Amino acid sequence: MRRALIIIAMLLAGCVFFPTRSFASPSEEGEPINVQHIIFEHMLDSYSWHITKIGEKDVVIYLPVILYSKTSGWHVFSSRRLHENGGSYEGFYPAPEDGPHAYKLMEKMSDGSMVRPIDLSLTKMSLALLINGAILLLIFLPAARWYRKHRGDKTAVPTKYVSFVEMIVAMVEDGIIKPCVGENYRKFSPYLLTAFFFIFTCNLMSLLPIFPGGVGVTANLSITLFLALCTFIAVNVFGTKEYWKEIIWPDVPTWLKAPIPIMPFIEFIGIFTKPIALMIRLFANMLGGHMAMLVLTVLIFIGFSVGTTMGSSMTFLSVLFNIFMYALELLVAYIQAYVFTLLSAVFIGSAQIYHHKK
Repeated sequence: MRRALIIIAMLLAGCVFFPTRSFASPSEEGEPINVQHIIFEHMLDSYSWHITKIGEKDVVIYLPVILYSKTSGWHVFSSRRLHENGGSYEGFYPAPEDGPHAYKLMEKMSDGSMVRPIDLSLTKMSLALLINGAILLLIFLPAARWYRKHRGDKTAVPTKYVSFVEMIVAMVEDGIIKPCVGENYRKFSPYLLTAFFFIFTCNLMSLLPIFPGGVGVTANLSITLFLALCTFIAVNVFGTKEYWKEIIWPDVPTWLKAPIPIMPFIEFIGIFTKPIALMIRLFANMLGGHMAMLVLTVLIFIGFSVGTTMGSSMTFLSVLFNIFMYALELLVAYIQAYVFTLLSAVFIGSAQIYHHKK
């Protein structure tokens, strides 16, 4: 359990500091409905967290902005300054929406060019990661504390909560990790268990419509990239000699290995395609579901912009389809965590090859 907690901290640290910084400024009142802006405002990262609106007052959590400029040094200020100054502050401006760094803060140089500074800000995505990590700790620390207190005591009876945590952990370990990794599964159980519950928790929290939910952590490519990178390290750093022998000099006819290394080249490419598949699969499935629900919701406002009758009809259809999509996303939240852990365990197990002498 201690190793699993350490891995949670490593996952959070890596995901928080991966470059996912962005800023989405609110639309001006009276403007036509900008569907693209509404969708990207909810899906992309931001320097503030809009919780709700009470009357005419927006309830917003303004997060600290931490930037380092090569010309002017460190800049630390609240994102409230960006809101008060139309998205710009101290020479930093949001990048154009149609550019490669859309919604991210850029520094305006003396010659008029825009340069991206080093951005270490605590953004909405980073805060959501910390909250999800805290939820994981609150779930598993009490169970770990009970087992530590009753270590070696075979007569101790676990509480219902501890038994429930043990049941879900055993479900993942016995149903996924043991069959796929093999006899060396204990070495990789902490990471695979952490990955499963981390992804599952983030998926469920992204479906929660109120604070602190509603942030699509696993619908962010940087997060899924880091998770896939962890699997890549577990597969290739801890792979056996036989695993690397099968890549460099596989057991195929010689003409496929020399003089042109056809099979070694294919095997080498496979080292990178596996984590890329993990990254894209999790990202695309979670992003697609969230965007579909957002589009269905925006249809209500588009309908009322046409007329009351159209808006009422679109409201009924939008709510109906959103209920179906929400139920589907609950299923997808578990399936994607299961698939990511299953494939990671299969890839790790395929790298644990040992030569057995007859």
